[in-house]
Order: sequence, then structure tokens, then C-alpha cells
Amino acid sequence: MDPLKNKTTLTTIGIDRSTNRLIDKLCKRYNLKKGEIVKLAFQYMDKACINPSEPPESVKAELAKINKRQDDLIRFIRHFEEEQLNPMIRATNSIAIRFDTIAETLEALVLSQIQQSQVKNNMILHRIADQFTRHVDAVNNQTGQLSTMGQAQKRDNQKLLNLIRLYTELAACGVMDGKRKESLKTEIHKLIKDEY
Repeated sequence: MDPLKNKTTLTTIGIDRSTNRLIDKLCKRYNLKKGEIVKLAFQYMDKACINPSEPPESVKAELAKINKRQDDLIRFIRHFEEEQLNPMIRATNSIAIRFDTIAETLEALVLSQIQQSQVKNNMILHRIADQFTRHVDAVNNQTGQLSTMGQAQKRDNQKLLNLIRLYTELAACGVMDGKRKESLKTEIHKLIKDEY
């Protein structure tokens, strides 16, 4: 780096005694050196775009300008509010009311559709339940019939076995067993008559 760049070159300016007293007074008030106060004053004038050759306006005139600008701004805001914001608010409110109405209508429609669907589903479920009940009753009835038929078949089989046994005994009886033959024939007739 160039060591000359960091060095500040100081210059002098000529001022009259009254200005010098004013600078001294400001230096004491703000606890600054003369060079600092002059530098800060010029920076302030530059930032604020103040032309030191123009005489400062009176406070009343500045306040009047501010009040006029403020009134103009308030008039603009009111005009903008009247011309732009209020119609937008009314339109938004109208849209919101229509949206609420549509939402309520759709809600009522959806609820009625759901209710109708539930009624239809309940009817279908009742029909299915009735069909299942009929099928269960038919199966139970057939089971009862099968059970009854099974018992009758068992009884018939038992009778048949008894008949076979009796015929076998009858066939095994000799010529000498007449009484026994007669009693076997009677039992066979009883069994046959029970079947019909």
C-alpha cells in the first residue's frame, strides 16, 4: 500500500472574528475540535441538500408547507379510499357473502346426498340380512331334516339288522324247534308291521 494515501493534507481557510467566535461556541457546546465541527457541518449540508447561500426560511413558512403537504396527502388518501378502497371492500364483501351462500348450499346438498346414500345402504343391508336369515333358516331346516333322516335311517338299519338276525336264527332252527320258529316268525311280523 502507498503510505501517502493514508495521510490527510490539511488546509487553512480564512474566517472573520464573529464566525470564529461562533465556531468556538459550537466547539464548546458539542465538545468538538474546530476541524471536526467544520467537517461535520459540511457533511450535514451535503446530505440535507442545503444551499448555504440561500437564506433560511422562517419556521412558520416551513410549518405551513408541511401542513399543506400533510393536507394534500390526507386529501389524496381520502380520495383513494373513496375511489378505490371502498368499492374493493364492497366487492370483497359481496363475494364473501356469495361464497358463504354457495358453501352453505353445497354443504346442505352434500349432507342430503350422504343421508340418501345412508338410507339406500341401510335398505341394501336389510335386504342382505333378510336373505342371509332365509339362507340360515333353510340350512338349519335342512340340517334338522338330515338329522331326522339320519335318526330314521339308524332306526331302520337297526330293524334291518334285527330282521337279518331273526331270519338267521329262523334258518338255523331245526325241525325240532317248532315253538322257537313260531316265536321268531311272530317277532319278524312285528318288525315288518312297525316299518309300515
